[in-house]
Amino acid sequence: MWSRRNFLKSSSLVACSPVVPAFLARTARAAPAGKDTILVMVQLTGGNDGLNTVIPHKHPRYAQYRPTLRVPSSQVKKVDDQFGLHPSLDGFAKLLEKQALGIVHGVGYPNPSQSHFRSMDIWNAGSTAESLSEGWLGKALRQIDGPAFHLAGNNESAPLALEGAPVRAPSVRSLDDFQLKLGTTTGAESRMQKSIIEGSAANTSGDGLLDFVRKTAGNTYDATRRLKEVAANYQPKVPYPQTGLANRLRLAAQLIDAGLGARIFYVSIDGFDTHSGQGGANGPHANLLAEVGNAIAAFYGDLAARGHGERVLIATFSEFGRRAQENGSRGTDHGSGAPMFLVGGRVRPGLIGEHPDLEKLEQGNLRHTCDFRSVYAAICEKWLGVPSEPLLGAKYPAANVFRA
Repeated sequence: MWSRRNFLKSSSLVACSPVVPAFLARTARAAPAGKDTILVMVQLTGGNDGLNTVIPHKHPRYAQYRPTLRVPSSQVKKVDDQFGLHPSLDGFAKLLEKQALGIVHGVGYPNPSQSHFRSMDIWNAGSTAESLSEGWLGKALRQIDGPAFHLAGNNESAPLALEGAPVRAPSVRSLDDFQLKLGTTTGAESRMQKSIIEGSAANTSGDGLLDFVRKTAGNTYDATRRLKEVAANYQPKVPYPQTGLANRLRLAAQLIDAGLGARIFYVSIDGFDTHSGQGGANGPHANLLAEVGNAIAAFYGDLAARGHGERVLIATFSEFGRRAQENGSRGTDHGSGAPMFLVGGRVRPGLIGEHPDLEKLEQGNLRHTCDFRSVYAAICEKWLGVPSEPLLGAKYPAANVFRA
């Protein structure tokens, strides 16, 4: 016969971190928060080539720097007379038509590191300090009523950006990660365990430790049941591409629409370290940009159709850009300033800020014209509703990235 002691010894929640039971109980309590703003960070891992993403197609230096990689003016998705999106960014071009895409020129930081690991840590921490152990989002989560999700690919651990949160953000690959796993071998035993936990949640008569445990168990079980229903019943309002990034963003949409109270989501896509055979209008980099643009466009379209367009912000970033001049292997080497994309119903649409001067390179690199911490400051203060200085270690002027 199964006792409560046997149940507690044999049942568990299978997920990517031991905090998942507490996390799910917390999301259940946070659900009534309602229409709080949501931030979705999309990391482009490897160093995205800004000049092949937002293209200064009319500038004579562009053609000189990119003799084999340049994209002809006739092929770009024009933003204005001087700049255009890469032809594979059709999804972003459609978001721009809907006034839901902001393009922040030349984002970076002083004395940029050319190391993938160091530069990514700087972006994730929001700091150039020598020792970095906490992330800007982890610090923000101390002040936000709601947890975070890391939507992971294969063998991908949670980023530094989320370190320092009061509850460690779980790395999730599917909603199955949150299903209650019971240590039984028969259907009868499984039903008995579920009956025990449901009975424990209902049998609460005070504020003691036992009642707290019972309530937590009940909340956790209810949350897993809700997530199972979401997985089974969710029908996207627009079709998602069959790509890894789109699948992870579709999972984010499921969790957002479930109303569990999460405020921050983090997802990444690798492959942007394009030292050789990068391609111009076509090729590996074009394919990556297509995956990013189409996945984000589907994700935002799905959420907007569900009434979340005004409360979600999607922000892309990469640890650095690429050098202005292509190399001898028809690729590009590590650089500095590059664009960030912001997507949402309250984003200031179009080009934002000043593009790096193609006539004034710094050791072959584009000089940044916008400190990334100014973008973070705007997100903290005007989107998440938290002061930015404690998160970033100094006061940075908030970039003008949102509608007035």
